[in-house]
Amino acid sequence: MSAIEPIMRLAPVIPVLVIDEPSHGVAIAEALVAGGLRVLEVTLRTAGALEVIRAMKQVPGAVVGAGTVLNARDLDAAIAAGAEFIVSPGLTEMLAHAALDREIPFLPGVANAGDIMRGLDLGLDRFKFFPAEAAGGLKALKALAAPFRNVRFCPTGGITQASAPDWLAEDAVLCVGGSWLVGKGAPDVQAIHAAAEAAAALA
Repeated sequence: MSAIEPIMRLAPVIPVLVIDEPSHGVAIAEALVAGGLRVLEVTLRTAGALEVIRAMKQVPGAVVGAGTVLNARDLDAAIAAGAEFIVSPGLTEMLAHAALDREIPFLPGVANAGDIMRGLDLGLDRFKFFPAEAAGGLKALKALAAPFRNVRFCPTGGITQASAPDWLAEDAVLCVGGSWLVGKGAPDVQAIHAAAEAAAALA
């Protein structure tokens, strides 16, 4: 079994989080975990992202990873901050080798058959299908999954609470990434908790 697969199976939706203010991290993580979503992807798109990872790691039950990891430098910074898994928007050999060398669960992004074949050559068979809707949506994923019967995906990008059930009904999909769960600015804890409960219920 791929090292990332047990993490992918913890919940049907992995929140994809862009958090500007590290002080918001704990409240957001607590609300998501309480709502049933334990796996949290903190994207490295903000200056405070590594501090957010450190803060969220303190929340009991949270499994915190880093997203938008682009290179080995990002990878090492995320691991030093306590990230338990790594997500990247694409797949490069350099980043894949770095993640495999460091023995951290790794979910690289793919958008076509060539990406998947490169991943398989590197010993990877669990991928983020990204950007899911822009890359052709569920129809494209089904077409890609057909020749790669042992590959499993976490589609991310443009997926909503309303569309997630259709993706999750596909056998090749273990979970989806969702950016709809947490709004910008100061966290509305009750709204986040309710959104997490609704997403967790998709299992």
